[in-house]
Formats: sequence, C-alpha cells, structure tokens
Amino acid sequence: MTTGKPIKVAMLGCGTVGTEVARLLREQRHDLAARIGAPVELTGIAVRRPNKHRDAPQELLTTDSAALVESDVDVVVEVIGGIEPARGLLLSALRAGKSVVTANKALLAEHGPELYAAADASGADIYFEAAVAGAIPLLRPLRESLAGDRITRVMGIVNGTTNYILSAMSATGSGYGETLEEASRLGYAEADPTADVDGFDAASKAAILASLAFHTRVTASDVHREGIASVTAADIAAATVLNRTVKLLAICERVTGQDGAEAVSVRVHPAMIPDGHPLASVGGAFNAVFVEADAAGQLMFYGQGAGGAPTASAVLGDLVAVARNKVAGGRGPRESAYAELPVRPMGQASTRYHISLDVADRAGVLSQVAAVFAEHEVSIAAVRQEGRPTDASLVVITHAATDAALRSTVDKIAGLPVVREVVSVMRVEGEES
Repeated sequence: MTTGKPIKVAMLGCGTVGTEVARLLREQRHDLAARIGAPVELTGIAVRRPNKHRDAPQELLTTDSAALVESDVDVVVEVIGGIEPARGLLLSALRAGKSVVTANKALLAEHGPELYAAADASGADIYFEAAVAGAIPLLRPLRESLAGDRITRVMGIVNGTTNYILSAMSATGSGYGETLEEASRLGYAEADPTADVDGFDAASKAAILASLAFHTRVTASDVHREGIASVTAADIAAATVLNRTVKLLAICERVTGQDGAEAVSVRVHPAMIPDGHPLASVGGAFNAVFVEADAAGQLMFYGQGAGGAPTASAVLGDLVAVARNKVAGGRGPRESAYAELPVRPMGQASTRYHISLDVADRAGVLSQVAAVFAEHEVSIAAVRQEGRPTDASLVVITHAATDAALRSTVDKIAGLPVVREVVSVMRVEGEES
C-alpha cells in the first residue's frame, strides 16, 4: 500500500545507464511504489542533444539542467559523468536539501568531501553505490554492514575492460596491442580507452573504497597508479609457468609502521596472483572485490561491474533507499572520516616481486645479481635460470620488500655489465611474504 505523496525525481544524463534507469522506473513503478511507500515520479531528464535520445521519454527531455535541478523535485539522479557540470549541479541540489544519487566515481574521488559537507549542512542524502563495481552490492556493505568491524584490506578487480584484455591475453597468448584492438571491436573498450587501460578509472574507485573502509579521506591523487600497457605476452606466460595469473588490482590496506602508527596504502597496478586465489578465476569483463576484516574474516563480492542494466540496478537500489528516507523522515549514513589516517607513499608499500632479467650466460652472473639484492636488503625467495647459446634468462622472485628498496635494487642491477636488460618487473600479490 502506498500512502505518501509522490517522490519527484530529476535525472541528469540519459546515456546507456540513464536510458535503463528510465526504463526500469517505468516498468517497475508499481513494485517500487510498494517498496517505498510512495510512488516515484520521473519529472525530467536533462540532456545536451534531445534528438540523440529516441529511446527516452521525449516529453521529459530538457537541455536546461540547472532549471531542472532547481525545480520542485526531491531527488536528483546524476549519470552524466565527469567533473563539470556534474559538480556544480549536485552541489546546487544538495544545498537546496535535495538528495542525490550518483554513479560518478571521478567526481566522488576528487570532490567527495565537498559534496558530503553540502549534504550534511542541508540534511540531504548522497548515495553512490553505482560508482564502484556496477551492480555488485559493495559500498553499502562497507559503510553499513561492516560499520562495526575493522577492515584491514580491500583488494579487487574493479575495471572490466582491463580484466577482459588480460583474460584474453592469457587465453590466446596474444600481445597487449592486438588484444586491445579486439576489445575495442567487440565493444569492451571505449574508442579512447585511456581511463581504463592507464588505471585512472580503477584509481578513482580505489580512492572511494579506501575512504569508506578506513574512515579516512582519500582522493584519486593519493592513489599510486599504473596501467596495463606494459604487460606483455611474456609476462602472462611467465605467470602461467608459476601457476599464477596477471590482473590489474586495486589494493587498499591498513598498515602499521615500526612505531605502531597506522596509515593507509592505496595503489592500482598489474600483479601476479596465485591461481588458487579467489580473484584469479574472475574472467572477462566481470569485477570482484576481496575484503578482509578482523571479525568478519574474508568476504568476496563478485558480479557484473559495468553495463547499462547492471549499473542501473545499483542506481535504482540507491533511489529506493533515498526515497524511503524521504517517506520516513530519516537520513542515510553520513561521511565517516574520523580516523584521519595518513596515506603512505608508494615507496613504503611492501609486496613481493617477480623480476625477469636477460643476462650473459657465463659463470658468476647469479652471484653478482644476488649481491645487489643483498646490498639493498631485498630477500630472494626463488630463482629460475634458463641458458641459451649466448645469453640466459634469469627470473628472481623476492620476499616482501618496499617499493623504494626494489626500485633501487633494479636500477643497480640494470647497470651490471652481465645484465643485458631488465625485461620486466611485476608485483606478486595474494601470497604470504
């Protein structure tokens, strides 16, 4: 039974996700009204070029996004992406006491605190489940279900494009360039894939995850970022030999220094993980996030991380939550940044490494290389050497070492007369150090 007055909704943007949101609002209007306790009324959709949106309700389209936000609406749903004009429009909505549902990870990663402050000042809600991992219920468990626990690590595959490319490279043995081209042809990669393949998209999502998990403000600029363009077919093959697979990971960790002080480490980069790790079997364009907490232990969240319908599902879930709050006169969770933990520089991040070297095939090479590792206090866990007529391949796997120590070690090794080339350096995650 619905007894409340209609919840009026304005939507900014009507691309792939927005079109699905409008469709679901129309097709599920009776169920949504029953769940909320009041009907939901989509009153307008702001777009730049109305003639480009034939599948949208034509009578709702407008090019005046500012006027739509200022109109008599209760909730503003934003699915246009980017920083501006989204930032200004959402601030205007929040300052007027209108709740916001957004899927904009870049905006949240750069200007989240400003939006949260505006919401707090006016008593409005801001929900953003769709900003990370599409349809996967992830952010609400982090900030609500696990609010009573102490999260220590969040590690996951949060970009479907790069996961598709790396999975395809592993399956076919193809190189990065040709696999990216195929991914673009099949629609898994954008015409300009920079945000995905260079790690910008994953870095924004990592900032949001770390902020929620560790009650600390983390921005995209705090995240160490590396993309997948340098991953070669040889790297994939080397991982296979070692019963590992290569994934682009977003890693957020609560770390404790030698002085006992806690900090946050947040990074995005390719890494080898054991075939037995839960993330290793995540293929194609799917996403998965592995969460570790003191009391809850290990949790896994898996599903479709992008696409119109999956992302629209997350948007609708947030809209239902916001609308219920409107009907009941309550508010959703606020920003939690009380911990104010410092963000540790990448140079202090500690992990294992896989280093592949092209070296001269003669006596004493291994001892010279090992001496450099010892000099920089980087412990060697395993070595594999394969000889060829005039040169050799030397693979070194380390125990956990800081990024700074490893980089100085590699720089020194590259200058050894017996080393022809440092072929690749890749981190190894998901194993005991």
